[in-house]
Amino acid sequence: MKRVFLLSVLALGLVSCNNQETTPDLSNIKVEMEVQHFEKAFFAIDTTQLEASVNTLNQQYPGFATDFLSNILELMPQRETADLKSFYKAYQPLYQSSTAIFKKQSEEFNTVKNGLQLVKYYFPEYALPKKLITFVGPINSFATILTEDAIAIGLQLYMGKDHPLYTSEQGQMLYPAYVSRRFEPAYIPVNAMNAIVMDMYPGQHYGKPLIAQMVESGKKIYLTDHLLPSTPDSLIIGYQQKQLEACYANEKNIWAFFVQNDMLYKTDPQLIREYITDGPFTNAFGKDSPGNIGQFVGWQIVKKWAAKNKGMSMDSLMKKDPVQLFEESRYKPG
Repeated sequence: MKRVFLLSVLALGLVSCNNQETTPDLSNIKVEMEVQHFEKAFFAIDTTQLEASVNTLNQQYPGFATDFLSNILELMPQRETADLKSFYKAYQPLYQSSTAIFKKQSEEFNTVKNGLQLVKYYFPEYALPKKLITFVGPINSFATILTEDAIAIGLQLYMGKDHPLYTSEQGQMLYPAYVSRRFEPAYIPVNAMNAIVMDMYPGQHYGKPLIAQMVESGKKIYLTDHLLPSTPDSLIIGYQQKQLEACYANEKNIWAFFVQNDMLYKTDPQLIREYITDGPFTNAFGKDSPGNIGQFVGWQIVKKWAAKNKGMSMDSLMKKDPVQLFEESRYKPG
C-alpha cells in the first residue's frame, strides 16, 4: 500500500471561518429556548433530607430530574441514597469550579439558539427542543443529550482542555489528549447541533463501502456547518486548525492515496475504521495528520456536489444515496 506523509505542510492564510454562503434571513423565525441550570438546584439540595429534596427536584425539573438520577447517575434503587450522597460529595468541588468557568455562557448558548433557528429554517417540521438544561454529571457520562423537550449539556466535559480533571492520570485513561482537547466551552454549540443532526439522520452505515461512509460523515459535517455559519471550520470538524489547513494544502495527495490504493469501494471493517474513526492521527498520513481523515474527504465531496445542485433542499441532500452523490460530484481535487 502506498503511503504519504505530507500533512506537515501548512496552507498559510486559509480562511478559518465557516461556510461562505449567505446566511438565510432568520428575522421571522422565532424559537423558544429557556436556559435552566439544573446543577445549581442539585448541588443546593439538603442531603440530610434527601427524599424531600429529590421530590423538589422532580417538581422543578419534571422529566429531566428522573433522567439525571436514573440514566446519567445510573442509581440503583437499593443503593440510591448512599450513591447519591457519594456523588454529591465527590463532585461538589467540580460544581464550584464550573460556576467560575461558566459565568459568561451567553455566547455559546446564543449560538445554540441561532442554530435552532436554522434547524427550523431548513427543517420546519422538526420538533425543536424548548429548553437548554445544564448539569454536572460523572466524568464518564454524557457531554450532550437530547431529551424529549431539551438539549442537556454536561458541564463536566466542557471545563477546558487543561483542567486537572482531564490531565490527571485517571482523566487521560478515560479521555486521551486528542479527545480532551475538545473539552472546551466553544464545542457546546457544535455538539448540540451534532446531536440534533444525529437525531434527524441517525444513519445505518455498517457494511457500506468506505466511500459511502466517508460521504455520510461529510453530509453531517456539511449540515452542522450550515447550522453554525459563524463557527470556525476547525471546531465543526473537530481538528486542530493546523491539521485542517494541512488537509486543504494536501487535498489532492490525500485523495490520490485512496484512489491509487483502490480503497473507495472496500468494505473491510478494519480498513474502514482506520479512516473514519477518531484517533490521535491517521497512520497512513503521519503524526501531523488528524484522526478520522475520511470525514474531511467526505465533506469536500458533499460540498462539490452541493455546488452543482444549488436548488436541492437540505433534507434531499441528507437522504441522497452516498455512492450516487459521490459519482455525481465528479470530485477530483486539482
